[in-house]
Amino acid sequence: MSTRMSFILVLILILISILSGLALWERLPLQMASHWNAADEVDGYTSRFWGVFLMPLISLGMLALFWVIPRIDPLRENIARFRGVFNSFIVIVIALMLYMHFLTLLYNLGVTFRMSRLLLPAMAVLFFFTGELVRHAKRNWFIGIRTPWTLSDDRVWAEIHRLGSLLFKGAAVWMVIGVLLGIRSSWALLLPLLIAAFVPIVYSYLLFERFRKADLLSEIKETKQ
Repeated sequence: MSTRMSFILVLILILISILSGLALWERLPLQMASHWNAADEVDGYTSRFWGVFLMPLISLGMLALFWVIPRIDPLRENIARFRGVFNSFIVIVIALMLYMHFLTLLYNLGVTFRMSRLLLPAMAVLFFFTGELVRHAKRNWFIGIRTPWTLSDDRVWAEIHRLGSLLFKGAAVWMVIGVLLGIRSSWALLLPLLIAAFVPIVYSYLLFERFRKADLLSEIKETKQ
């Protein structure tokens, strides 16, 4: 997806969310439910103003951040190599945020549903596309699995991102299966995501050390020859 197309799509989504909130303004309560716990019970409220405008404003801020990152990264040439995938990811992230916004509006209009039941499949979509972004990401300072070891060696970066892609996509599939099976434990649903987040960090160090020792042995052999 081109940068211009993704920018236009995101602006349209944000505009729709703002207009929807304004159209429903009089029907929304002065204090809106804004946060749900693991049992799908409301445990946080906010004013109608922030209930209508907070998510669109955050989305605009994220759009600005996504626009700046490829321009300030010292390795911006590498970002250009997977910019199409990154642009698509931006649209997915903003769409998910605004989907959460619409669910909040519906709930505060009196529509009854389990928030997690509708939110978790959307989160699974995000994790799957995160895996796709990770699979294509080239070494840079802002996007991907950035550890001291992946940033120091292209071989480590490539291997860790192949692994990370599989783990994020696996977490997405498990989340969908969990919802279909009616699993209500947050830990059971989110455990694969935690694995996807932390395993690559540890493995990147181990892989870096393996490559470092192999390079050192190769240098010693060349010196002896």
